[in-house]
Amino acid sequence: MRPGEPSLTARRVAAQRLGFPRVPADLGNPAAEDLLSADVAGDLAGGPAGRMSRYLAARTAFFDRVVVGALDSGIDQVVTLGAGYDGRALRYARPGVRWFEVDHPDTQTDKRERLERLGIDAGHVSFVPVDLAETGVAPALAAAGFDPGRMSLLLCEGLLVYLDRDVIERLLTALRGLAAPGSRLALSVSVAVDGAEGRARREQFARRVAAVGEPARTVLQPPEADALLRRTGWDAGTAGSERGRAAGLIVAAPAPVA
Repeated sequence: MRPGEPSLTARRVAAQRLGFPRVPADLGNPAAEDLLSADVAGDLAGGPAGRMSRYLAARTAFFDRVVVGALDSGIDQVVTLGAGYDGRALRYARPGVRWFEVDHPDTQTDKRERLERLGIDAGHVSFVPVDLAETGVAPALAAAGFDPGRMSLLLCEGLLVYLDRDVIERLLTALRGLAAPGSRLALSVSVAVDGAEGRARREQFARRVAAVGEPARTVLQPPEADALLRRTGWDAGTAGSERGRAAGLIVAAPAPVA
């Protein structure tokens, strides 16, 4: 990110999502998320339909399903790491459910100003300004009222690719320390793609995000992601589809403490 500016990649994701089908739910305010996303998108084009757009649509649907399933199961704390302009706290709002959005202060300030200007009620959301590359997340969440004794859903969508491996390891370890039995971690990792075409797409993505000051830092093969989760106290098991896991879309549970 450029100092003093919100994340441009987060804005672009919001612009893209305006055109995606979303997982429905009985409660919540989808119109509020759409209003926020349209405001964030501004004159940004969502981008042409293509492989990246299809991936983002699939990733969005994956995290939507995880959120709705977790809320249906009784989880009443949701933490979104690197939240950007994500609007699931609006779309899937439910009485008694507390949301915690963790993000870089520059992006979060811009988001909160937009919510206020648009008249969108986000009173059920605790905003936690943290630069994850520099600051531990656990103390910040504790100060915001997060209860580690209750089940929670922890979301890392489109975040880890922008963090160094040692930062990812510290983050996942810290999240494990916050995860009560029954909690879930959902994450997306950037996966290496075999072949010349795959490498070309990866290089194109890397050039694009580096050009806006948000360089890609970590790419993992699915077995590497599984090993990283095990080291940090998580068990990915066999949850989710093989296709999803191959695309780096993973759900994990806290591993039992030895």
